[in-house]
Amino acid sequence: MSEPIPPLSNSRKVVVIGAGPVGCLAAIAFAKMNWQVEIYEARPDLRLSSSKAAAQQRSINLAISSRGIAALRAVDASAAERFLQTVIPMRGRMIHDRHGNLQSQLYDRNGQCINSIDRALLNEELLEEASALPNIRLTFKRKVISADFDQRVLVLRDADSGTDVRVNFDLCIGADGSYSTIRRQLMRVVRMNFQQEYIPHEYIELKMPAGHDEDGKPTFLLDPNHLHIWPRHSFMLIALPNKDKTFTCTLFAPTVEFDRLITREDILSWFQNHFPDALSLLGEDKLLKDFENNPRSPLITTKLMPYHYKDRCVVLGDAAHSMVPFYGQGLNCGLEDVRVLLTLLQEECVVPCGPVPNSGDPESDPIDHRLFKALSRYSASRHEDVVAICELAMDNYVEMRHSVTTPSYIIKNALEHILSSFTSRPTPLSSLGESLSRIAFPTANPRGWLPLYTMITFRPDISYATAKRKAARQAIILTTIAKLGTAGMCAASFYFTLKVLRWLRSQR
Repeated sequence: MSEPIPPLSNSRKVVVIGAGPVGCLAAIAFAKMNWQVEIYEARPDLRLSSSKAAAQQRSINLAISSRGIAALRAVDASAAERFLQTVIPMRGRMIHDRHGNLQSQLYDRNGQCINSIDRALLNEELLEEASALPNIRLTFKRKVISADFDQRVLVLRDADSGTDVRVNFDLCIGADGSYSTIRRQLMRVVRMNFQQEYIPHEYIELKMPAGHDEDGKPTFLLDPNHLHIWPRHSFMLIALPNKDKTFTCTLFAPTVEFDRLITREDILSWFQNHFPDALSLLGEDKLLKDFENNPRSPLITTKLMPYHYKDRCVVLGDAAHSMVPFYGQGLNCGLEDVRVLLTLLQEECVVPCGPVPNSGDPESDPIDHRLFKALSRYSASRHEDVVAICELAMDNYVEMRHSVTTPSYIIKNALEHILSSFTSRPTPLSSLGESLSRIAFPTANPRGWLPLYTMITFRPDISYATAKRKAARQAIILTTIAKLGTAGMCAASFYFTLKVLRWLRSQR
């Protein structure tokens, strides 16, 4: 038998499935709009010590940048500033070649940076913010069994007792990750176009310990203000700094490459061949222990459309768009989902209380037409952006594991920064705060030359799709410049050869 859970009050209620960063931020956003909010999470409370070991075993370290920060500030500016006290700024990539030589490649000519943040710490802080609000109720170890969106009822199973409970809602938000139950339930009632792709690569997390200075205090073994990359053409190792002076390292490689690493000798020999400087920092025993205990995890891209059903349900974050992590935008895009949805709800003047407006027909299914319109606009407008960043993330894998070492990439990067310095001005995130809380993307037609990385990482006022289109136009210009340059060099070489031949004839 399933028992109903009583609502917190007579106000309209949103149920959020998933207590990750995106689900928590969505819950806080709706609570601040005076909705009654209930969050349900299938796993135990992350803040409990018994949950931490499992959470730390499988997690790509997070790089939060301007899009994620803008979303946090739009929902709760004071909380966002507290979160930023825990980050480590990374101003560029540090490229490690096979011989241990280093090359710094700055992300931005104006010193803007991305930020390394502990996933668990961010999640815990957002859980604390959510639990502090009086109109949010958190419940853990509750798994969704079924959803009836027309009747606005969820059935959840209590992991401890095994009993089922019924939960009523006005709006359901699915923020339950790449293998979302809410998304599967949504597929039953909407004609959803769904695409899922596993790329033939996997990853495994490793841990680089802290070193010690002359006084015996912990210290970083590498420069903490860079994202470190060991690009090796078809695979790569990356390292992001942590507050405890360690580095979280992630090895990305084709599945067939991992399959060759069977014995301890295979692993050590492979690392000695491809990452000798990293091996000395990781330590042989620690490396082997991580390979033995940490799982090999798949890399997945998920695209779907639409993201909503009537005025009843919407999916956000990885539930709507899993992407490979090579642009560092998975978390940022998920948090931005919340900000974009929030701006649309405000534009449509969606209110949390009172009866749901309908057509006047007592037999009809009551629909809040303003909420329905906001969710419809969200699906229609967000899809193009999500597809754009999913594709860009895949493209960036090639750049990170190989292109960053090539002369053509280095020359192109330098040329883009020169063109940018002459044609555009920096736009600090602080100057965009107010507009980003009201308008999804205030800059629809960005002026001047802007590198793609700058637009994606540091310009939350520009949508992903707009950035991709502008970068494509700029790429055509760069190609034309390169061709003209080549033609000019050929002409100059021909002219110089004629001069030399004439001089030689004159010497006879």
